[in-house]
Amino acid sequence: MNSKFPLGFYPTPLEKLKNLSKMFSNYTIYMKRDDQTGLATGGNKTRKLEYLIQDALNKNCDTIITAGAQQSNHCRQTAAACVKANLDCHLLLGGFEPETYNGNLFLSKKLNANIHFTGDNRKGEDFEILYNKLSKQGLKPYIIPYGGSNFFGSLGYVDAVKELKKQLKVQNIKIDAIFFASSSGGTQAGIHLGKLIYNLKAKLYPISVDKNDFIDESIYKKLTSIVEEGIEKFNLNTTPSHKDYQLIEDYNNAGYGVVTKQEVEAIDLLAKTEGILLDPVYTGRAFYGMIDMLQHHKIKENSTILFWHTGGTPALFNHIKELS
Repeated sequence: MNSKFPLGFYPTPLEKLKNLSKMFSNYTIYMKRDDQTGLATGGNKTRKLEYLIQDALNKNCDTIITAGAQQSNHCRQTAAACVKANLDCHLLLGGFEPETYNGNLFLSKKLNANIHFTGDNRKGEDFEILYNKLSKQGLKPYIIPYGGSNFFGSLGYVDAVKELKKQLKVQNIKIDAIFFASSSGGTQAGIHLGKLIYNLKAKLYPISVDKNDFIDESIYKKLTSIVEEGIEKFNLNTTPSHKDYQLIEDYNNAGYGVVTKQEVEAIDLLAKTEGILLDPVYTGRAFYGMIDMLQHHKIKENSTILFWHTGGTPALFNHIKELS
């Protein structure tokens, strides 16, 4: 539909988790390895950024502005994408400047990003202020929303579903359920649109990683807005409904980025059974949610399950004490 700026290595692997499937003998478990997209240690934002960066270039912008938490995977990958596209990068990061930069924050700095610490604001509340400041300096900035979550960003995961469908056909696999972490909504909206466009039959299980205060009507408005735009652009004969992308909110009570026993258990389990690392904010929480639902037989037995690994490994190095 739109041109994109190449940033990732595709297709990412579709891997059977053989040891984990033996542990949960009533299920067969696969993983889609978007932690292996390649851009500055990889992750799901690479797919989104291919469309967003190209849109910025199409509009002759020379500077990118985006926002997130200090350990934002999105911000780290945006900084790397800007290096490749020869664009200046400005990151609005929540909190205050720490004495030591580590994890994603360290990598974002190494990737030449201009970092602005914004206190309580981590979702782009200060976009307009910085946009106006840079514009007055003669720059032409382009704002990438929090998480890269808009229609352009979602197109990366429309592509990803097409990629997955090809892999499933080649490997002769029928997936019944897909689990993934959901926060700002772009990945979820893209997978939902891809499911409609490419007739993917699997049921989606988006695990919320934000605390309940953030899971309000606004996230559903965003999802509806992105999906409605996609339905119009792709000429799909359907009407979106909240129930189509209801978030699973059973595992997010601790709040965003707070590492609890459940994330530690999930990270340890996958590391010690499959040699694969999860991150403590997104995939650790979502993977725990999936395992908990399998243990309590909330998914039909003998189902084939896919966990979509969206990356984020560098954040492990900001939580060594909690994870040890």
